[in-house]
Amino acid sequence: MSEPNKQPDFLTELGRELKQVWQVTKDSFTNAGVTIRNGWRQVSGARVDYVVLRVGGQMPERAEPPRSFVERQLPLPPPPYSIEALNEHLRRVADADNVEGVVIVMHGFNTGLASLQNIRQSILRLREQGKTAVVYTPFLDAAHYFIASAADKIIIPPSTQFNVLGLRSEVIFLKDALAQVGLHFDAVQISPYKSSPNMFTRTDITPEQQEQLTWLLDEMYEMLTDAMADGRRQTPAEFQQLVNRAPLFAPDALAAGLVDAIAYEDELAHLLAATEPATTEPAGETPEKETEARETDAPPPQRPKAKLLELAKAYNMLLEKPRRHTPKFIGVVTLSGVITMGSSQRPPIDIPVPFVAEETAGEVTLLALLRQAEKMDNMAALIFHVDSPGGDALASDLIGREIQRIAQKKPVLVYMGNTAASGGYYVSAAANHIMSQPLTITGSIGVFMMRLSTSNLYQKLHVNRAHVQRGERAGLYTSPEPMTDTERQIFWDGISDMYRQFKEVVAHGRDLPVAELDPICEGRVWSGRQALGHKLVDSHGDFVTAVQKAAELANLPTGDGIEVPVVNLYPKSNRHIVPKPYEAAEEIGRLLSGEWARQWSGRPLYLMPFDIRLE
Repeated sequence: MSEPNKQPDFLTELGRELKQVWQVTKDSFTNAGVTIRNGWRQVSGARVDYVVLRVGGQMPERAEPPRSFVERQLPLPPPPYSIEALNEHLRRVADADNVEGVVIVMHGFNTGLASLQNIRQSILRLREQGKTAVVYTPFLDAAHYFIASAADKIIIPPSTQFNVLGLRSEVIFLKDALAQVGLHFDAVQISPYKSSPNMFTRTDITPEQQEQLTWLLDEMYEMLTDAMADGRRQTPAEFQQLVNRAPLFAPDALAAGLVDAIAYEDELAHLLAATEPATTEPAGETPEKETEARETDAPPPQRPKAKLLELAKAYNMLLEKPRRHTPKFIGVVTLSGVITMGSSQRPPIDIPVPFVAEETAGEVTLLALLRQAEKMDNMAALIFHVDSPGGDALASDLIGREIQRIAQKKPVLVYMGNTAASGGYYVSAAANHIMSQPLTITGSIGVFMMRLSTSNLYQKLHVNRAHVQRGERAGLYTSPEPMTDTERQIFWDGISDMYRQFKEVVAHGRDLPVAELDPICEGRVWSGRQALGHKLVDSHGDFVTAVQKAAELANLPTGDGIEVPVVNLYPKSNRHIVPKPYEAAEEIGRLLSGEWARQWSGRPLYLMPFDIRLE
């Protein structure tokens, strides 16, 4: 090999060694600071019995990007508390030898099943590290109780009811409603299990859709009740009987062993105080004399009180553990929302209609982030966090191709969120490793196409239209008339080819025979636990587990005292720019005009058909 070819290798190796030296130097200074701070805290007797954490709301998996200087000056609401932040705070508590545990005050969760499972796993991990976890919650529905059952103690106020009622899935059907305004959808789908179009083309649930919802609800209800029963040291049958008796008032929940105590939040410090040891009587003093002294001179006994501090006040009192960092980091790219062509967007207003005004994951935005990650020499592995019901087939294919390319150069681990189905699974299939939670919704491997007919709408409005075209099929995707048999066959040929391609992507990525895929594909939706049995995912875990696995795939050192840096890669965003006054009106007009429907009309789609929620 010639000298010019050797020089870049030498410089590259020198650069790596210098980065390692710099990292070791930084860690030395940082750990010296940890030692000094710990010494001061021990000398001053700093101690906290319980750190109070307040959790609730959307609880996204990853934290929002840091706000700019201008955004920090605006009267914006605080960013949502993320599971990423929760794990960091719980780790800080686990590291501190001068803390007994945490009190987690829960208020109004609005997140998916897998995210709830992640929060629950975070609490269990804290307990495994020797800390006590106490949950205080005025809400005791299924979402809150599923998390609370992971704690050592559950405490509720007197007016709280045990309202764990089960699981529920609702599917809406818009065919008749759309017909009232003159809109009609024609759909071609790969199988009856690919039921996403049904909400637009049917008036009631189909047997296949009913079957699919039944096996999903049975599976998830079993996992949820088993976990909650285990947390309260009951059998699943016993716990399910209590669910069927709900709602239960607080005293009944206490008697049934569903909670450990009833108290208001201001009483927690007394309730969690360590029991004072009994004092022995002084020699020569009778109980009668002691009673007399107490009645005359002695002050009333002081109730013991635990030291509870909010995290912000306790943070600088907690003992720390020194750590050294690996010179390489793990990058994180998140795909969240319906997959579309173009840039990612968040709507200016919320409209509660599926796929109408949801967050979108645009192919332009995702490709830019993935290519940025690919060029980072210091990135040892990529975690591709997918939380999406799918969307545009072409966009899914382009994103999936980038994942395939990166996976040939460095490890890619797909971490599935609450949902990674249809197009959300397509973009995941080429990864080196796929991890989900047992309650993740995934699968839905299939494709469909729809076309919107607006001819009746224009007749109702007394609007006449005329058109001139060249090419027999110029109106194939845009014609306002109902689909003809010939057009239906063209659509069928198209989705058949795309379904074949989808299966080939899955077969290649998952090392499965193409001929054996139909029984687990054809649009069938699975829980993460079922997907593991069907070899559609490789393992289960939360994001902490995903980081550990990614580090293992990248041959990074792990273990106690070693930290692998995790870096979130964010797209440029204008989400905090104040919307123009007319934007909300434009969004409503787009909905009423049917423009939202036309953007999906005539495009091959990978979409999941429904949601499941806790009650």
